[in-house]
Amino acid sequence: MKVTEIAEILNAQIVCETESDSLEVDSAFASDMMSDVLAYVNDRSVLLTGLLNVQAIRTAEMMDMPCVVLVRGKTPTGEMIELAKERGIVLITTELRMYEACGRLFAKGLPARRDSK
Repeated sequence: MKVTEIAEILNAQIVCETESDSLEVDSAFASDMMSDVLAYVNDRSVLLTGLLNVQAIRTAEMMDMPCVVLVRGKTPTGEMIELAKERGIVLITTELRMYEACGRLFAKGLPARRDSK
C-alpha cells in the first residue's frame, strides 16, 4: 500500500512529505514502545504510534520504515519534523485512535507484520 493511500484511508494530514510518499509498505506495526518495534519489525512496515518524540523517527529509520503515523491527533514537534525530513521519512498525523487506525488499514488490505517464527 502506498503511503499516500494510508493518509487518505486515515483522513490524515501529511506533515512531512518526502520522496518516500509514493513508496509502498508491506505491512503495519503499531506500538508506543520502541523496544517492541526493534524486536518485532523485520520488513517495510508503516509505524503507527502515539509516542511524541524523536525516538519514533530514529526507530523508524533503523528499521527501514518509510512512514510514521502519529495517532490520537498528536502534533509532531519541530525536532521530529526536521529529523523526518533529514531521514526521508514521511510523517503523518491522524485524529483516529490507534485501534481504529489499524482497523481501517487492515480492512483496506494492509496486513499486520508477519512473524518469521
